[in-house]
Parts: sequence; structure tokens; C-alpha cells
Amino acid sequence: MADAEGPQGTPKKAPARLLLVDDHALMRKGMKSMLLGEADLEVVGEASNGQEALELCHSLRPDVVLMDVRMPQMDGLQATRAIKQELPETSILMVTMHENLDYLYEALRAGAAGYVLKEAGQEEVIGAVRGVLDGDSPLSPELSAELLRRLVVEKEAQAQGGTSSTTTSPTEQALPPIEALTPREIEVLRLVVKGKTNKEIARELVVSDLTVKTHVQRIIRKLGVSDRTQAAVRAVELELLSSESA
Repeated sequence: MADAEGPQGTPKKAPARLLLVDDHALMRKGMKSMLLGEADLEVVGEASNGQEALELCHSLRPDVVLMDVRMPQMDGLQATRAIKQELPETSILMVTMHENLDYLYEALRAGAAGYVLKEAGQEEVIGAVRGVLDGDSPLSPELSAELLRRLVVEKEAQAQGGTSSTTTSPTEQALPPIEALTPREIEVLRLVVKGKTNKEIARELVVSDLTVKTHVQRIIRKLGVSDRTQAAVRAVELELLSSESA
């Protein structure tokens, strides 16, 4: 996000760029109305299917995509995989009717940062978007930990059986060299994989919330991912942590 100039020449952070993707215009209109008036958020585009979303991501470079699940031409999971492969810095929040664990697991593997329910209120939607932008997880700690546990179990089963998964995540398909994590960053990452919040990590490590937030931001940058959730996913996929960490 570029910075503009604020009053008296002080730096003013440009609003985060959002793309809304849903095949129902009424749903997009409702979501957009929730976001209007938020100075730090700007809806820069809308798409009615996954293919349009992919094309708009290339031209508009949104920071966050709110992605519907079921759409014609290319559904939400397919679009998420494609966007994360081509534009890995883009964060994606799935918009779904139900909190289905199997679907959310596949969304996480596809590269999603989390999800919001279609029936969610304005505060929840805005909170989820800002959370992703701020390095927090939009998933509850319990759900995050459960999804990552499933990923660890699947990874271990593949290793023991010598098989590969039928669906490969974007991070597994193209893994550039990562910048080495410090021992403290490994410690923080281990707690992130456990589903701990920044406050919980700060309490456990006896440091400030700001210190933890800085560590998480550095981990995200070093792992070459867009958000906290995908940092945890990549840690599991690259086996950066021992199995005891999940």
C-alpha cells in the first residue's frame, strides 16, 4: 500500500485495496455497503466469478480479496489457488454460508487466510479484513489449531506412506529459498501454529504485544506468504517445526 501525504505533510497510509467476488450482485452490494465509510479500506473492484477475479487481481493488485465459494466458470477454491500461485502477496478471505471444517481445510490448503460467514455483521466483516491486514488470524484459535493439526497429520501420513497429496497447495508448488528464521522467530512460529493469538504469545514469552506483532510480520515476510495463516501452513509444509509443535 502506497503512502499519501496527510495534514501538515505528515505521511498518511493509503487505504487497503479490496476486491469483492460473488456471482450475486446483491451480495456484492451488501458487502460493499458494509465497507463504505471506512477510511482505511477501499473497494477497488468487483467480480462475478473466479476467472474475472483472477484478471482483476492482475490489473488492480488488491491487498485482500473477499471470495465467494460457489460461482460459475471458476469457483472460489479454484480462483484462490490460481491467485495465490500468480500473486502470492494477495490475501484471500473466503465468504461462505456454513462453517464446514472440510471445506475450510481445503480453502486453507488453497491459500486462504480465513473466512467470513455470509450472515456476518459489519463489525465482523471489517474486523476480519483488518485482522488479516494487521497480521492477525481471522480464524478462531481453536479452529486454526484444528485445521493445522489436520495438515500435520496428513503431512506425516504422506511421509510414512511415501505418497503425495492429490491437491497441492500454492506454497508446495513453488517454494523459493526462504530467509533463515531466528531462534525467537521459530519460537513465535511454533506458537502461531498452535493457534495462539498475539496476546497469548506475548504472555507466554513475557514480551509486549508489539514485539510479537513485529516477529509475526518478519516471519510472514521471510516465508514469502501473505498472512499469518499461510505462514503456519508453510511452516508445516516445509517441516520447519517438529511434530510436537502442532
